[in-house]
Amino acid sequence: MKLSLFALAIASATPALAQTSSEITAPGPIGALHGTLLKPEAAGPVVLIIPGSGPTDRDGNNPLGVKGQPYKLLAEALAAKGIASVRIDKRGQFASKAAVADGNDVTIAGYADDVRAWVKAARAATGARCVWLLGHSEGGLVVLAAGEGDGICGHILVSASGRPLGTVIRDQLRANPANAPILPQAEAALDSLEKGQRVDVSAMHPALANLFAPQVQGYLIDLFAYKPVVLAAQLTRPMLIVQGLKDLQIGEGDARALAAARPDATLVLVPGVNHVLKNIGVDGDTAANLASYGKPDLPVDAGVVDAIAGFVTKKR
Repeated sequence: MKLSLFALAIASATPALAQTSSEITAPGPIGALHGTLLKPEAAGPVVLIIPGSGPTDRDGNNPLGVKGQPYKLLAEALAAKGIASVRIDKRGQFASKAAVADGNDVTIAGYADDVRAWVKAARAATGARCVWLLGHSEGGLVVLAAGEGDGICGHILVSASGRPLGTVIRDQLRANPANAPILPQAEAALDSLEKGQRVDVSAMHPALANLFAPQVQGYLIDLFAYKPVVLAAQLTRPMLIVQGLKDLQIGEGDARALAAARPDATLVLVPGVNHVLKNIGVDGDTAANLASYGKPDLPVDAGVVDAIAGFVTKKR
């Protein structure tokens, strides 16, 4: 494992390159998948950005309060360094809504199939020999599940969990003392779902009834079955693991667990950076951290951009 520790980011002085943005599609199960291709003037590496959990769109926003467009800003920053990108709407959501009949009836394997379709589409649109898979948060699991098929350069895991996702949810609930009254209900539900058993939400606290809504339980059962470190250990192509040290959802331990499973991976830990890739400073508090989720004018951390750009350029 190669470990890098970035200090607070310093913006690059290299001049920005001209960028061209266009709509791009890939075949989905019953309808087209939609995304945005952002290309610099000169040909270079190509990165496919896979979104995190829930209703997260191609720009990294979602209706639950994230408006900081981290994926759009990341794509623009990479293009300024000569790196093309494709960022996507997941099957059943936003412009890709018609790709499946039911946006809740999805699986990690289905998302991985879409990644392979996007790789073909991105190669055809750019002429690239291969495409780098970049998964953010839950998207990291999708990238791992996509494997190493034809046209995949390697894997970039950004704010990705090393723990099974059921464990992540359990740990997040336990971390908030206010959840103590509902924790027994939550843990019982998680135990059942991890065993592949659906749960009755009719008597649950409203917050838990929403979290474990019947229409998403099939997806949660599928999701919880995956072990990220096992998948990471099975891969052999170049891997970069990037983790911000002010992340409230995924921690340094997750990144180190993934890196331990892949001792040849490059691990980059970035002080001051949170889950949406914004730098709030090493002394930033929780309020500042959460506020940054809604700030599209706050750029993605330059250290994150430099880590990704340097890796894909060097490994090209």
